[in-house]
Amino acid sequence: MARRMPPIDDTRQDRWVLSYADFITLLLAFFIVMYAISSVNEEKYRSISDALSGVFEGSGRPAGATTQDAASDLAIGNAVRPDAPAIEIDPADAAVTAQLRSLQAELQRRFSPQIEAGSMKIDGNDLWLSIELRASRLFGSADALPEIEADALLGKIAELLRGLENPIHVEGFTDNQPIATDLYPSNWELSAARAAAVVRILALNGVSPQRMAAVGYGEYQPAYSNRTAEGRGMNRRVLIVVSRDKRVRRAVSSFGSQQISTDTVSELLDAEQAPPLPAIEQLETENGGVLFRRAEVQPDAQR
Repeated sequence: MARRMPPIDDTRQDRWVLSYADFITLLLAFFIVMYAISSVNEEKYRSISDALSGVFEGSGRPAGATTQDAASDLAIGNAVRPDAPAIEIDPADAAVTAQLRSLQAELQRRFSPQIEAGSMKIDGNDLWLSIELRASRLFGSADALPEIEADALLGKIAELLRGLENPIHVEGFTDNQPIATDLYPSNWELSAARAAAVVRILALNGVSPQRMAAVGYGEYQPAYSNRTAEGRGMNRRVLIVVSRDKRVRRAVSSFGSQQISTDTVSELLDAEQAPPLPAIEQLETENGGVLFRRAEVQPDAQR
């Protein structure tokens, strides 16, 4: 009887050599990287490091720049606005301001019954004049279709406005009660439609449409508390705002006449006249540093 041969073991006894070879390869790569790092140009590395530190730490002194250069150049990240020359702001036109005051007095005199009844409010300053009207006296509930009384009242207001050249914008507001109809999916549409309706009536009564605009603020600028029915009724309002000029109207309509003060508007007007900051240009120094400084204005650009 033949003896059975044991099965042949194909498992190689030297498989550890593969892992060892991989380890040696990685170790060789590690030493190559270490050698490459040690041979970096130290002077150039320090120049780049100083330049980056000057930019991000706000020191304002890039690499390779002298003390005099650092004083005259502007580094990005310094966040220091260069000194600008004093700006002379022209005072408000006395005639226009007097005209606004005269209009305010005439409105208060002519509509004193409505003011006493609380359905109208007149406010004014040297920059703009506002006529606040209760929406309940102009429109039906959740509607922007003017009532007959609205046509008569706005017609009387238009008699005092159509002889002026001041820009006018109408602001529409609502309370915080939600609305969802086919015509007005939200209070945005309702407030804008009411403001546009007032603009249309004023235009039909002789006020130049070229100097009018309509703005809707929805429920997001309440002047009174929405916690009571009385407060919500007062928040449903329309304001006719007569501005001194177009620049004032742009500033006032951006925030709402009841949300911005005359000081804030004056600051915005002053900022429009401030000279722009000079451009920043990037230069490379001889030793590899990076220099940021104000670009020189060409003579042609100053004219």
